[in-house]
Amino acid sequence: MKGHLLAAALVAALSLGLAFLSGEARHPALIGAAIASGTALASLVAFGQFAGGAVKPVQRALIVFTAMFFTRLLLVGAGVAAVSRAGESVVAFVIAFFVPYFVFTAIEGSLVAALGRRMGKPA
Repeated sequence: MKGHLLAAALVAALSLGLAFLSGEARHPALIGAAIASGTALASLVAFGQFAGGAVKPVQRALIVFTAMFFTRLLLVGAGVAAVSRAGESVVAFVIAFFVPYFVFTAIEGSLVAALGRRMGKPA
């Protein structure tokens, strides 16, 4: 769990740093990167809280995964609306959100797979 959280924190720092350096598109890029990073870190913490010691950790992890997917869906919609109303680059927002999002999804999937391996083989 700690390795996954550390990897996500490094990706979050990198994505926020790159968004900060994006010039004119800084504001929408920071919003996108912040949503992706914040939800990924919250998701990993939720995995630790709800799936770590559970009797059925994979099922609980999938519930967390699903809940965070819908949370991200709502936040992306709100972010696109906010960036669009401000007259800023929606493309910068989308790129800054989805590039780290796919990396975070791989980290979260790796954690779910590790939880499944920890359970052992079924009888």
